[in-house]
Amino acid sequence: MPPPTSTADPSTLSDLPLVASELDLLASLVPLAGAHIIEAGCGAAGLARALLKRFDDARIVGLEVDERQLAKNLTEPVPRLQFLHAGAQAIPFPDASFDGAMMLKSLHHVPRELMDPALAELARVVRPGGWLYVSEPVYAGELNDLIRLFNEEGEVRALAQQALDRALESGRWLPDTEHRFGMRRRFRDFAEFERTLMRPTFADHKIDDTLLARVRERYARHQTPEGANFVAPMRVRLLRRA
Repeated sequence: MPPPTSTADPSTLSDLPLVASELDLLASLVPLAGAHIIEAGCGAAGLARALLKRFDDARIVGLEVDERQLAKNLTEPVPRLQFLHAGAQAIPFPDASFDGAMMLKSLHHVPRELMDPALAELARVVRPGGWLYVSEPVYAGELNDLIRLFNEEGEVRALAQQALDRALESGRWLPDTEHRFGMRRRFRDFAEFERTLMRPTFADHKIDDTLLARVRERYARHQTPEGANFVAPMRVRLLRRA
């Protein structure tokens, strides 16, 4: 698939191209066959698992600091996918060990004082000429407006982009391409929304009955017999190791 290249205002979602699979976008930008990849903040490693099904000679190391998610990952092993309890700021591999690195909606979850060390450490373990694919949600859209009722991320998402700017200024990374697009998010019902976004294993959003009712009421405006459908604006920045 040709990569989306829209530079439209991300708040105008109708102007954004839609991407059904972020793996398709990644595969259109970098070579994945035979690649050795590290993913920082891998979560459930959904894209990594799909990647390894499509490219049967690729290998991935997934780093995760959430011990509950890591334990779940270890109960669902996949050949050529290694999980480690580690943060991106301290990666237990030698220099130039990987062809590329991924951060999928995870950079803004890194503590602000560790964002710069994390990007420097990824530069250390990625070979010269290798790549860093950073996918981050844009602070715009109806889904974002709903999430911010219980999880305000405007500041940390901005800090993530500023950290990428500093990584480029450092000379460790070089700019390659940037892509803005929308991704469809569908929830069967409020229970799925609550479980997925309001009560993740890695965060406590301090949700009391009053807040829960407020979010439920706002969510109900989007519910249809087929579920609640949203378009989440995304921004991908692809960097190259100097």
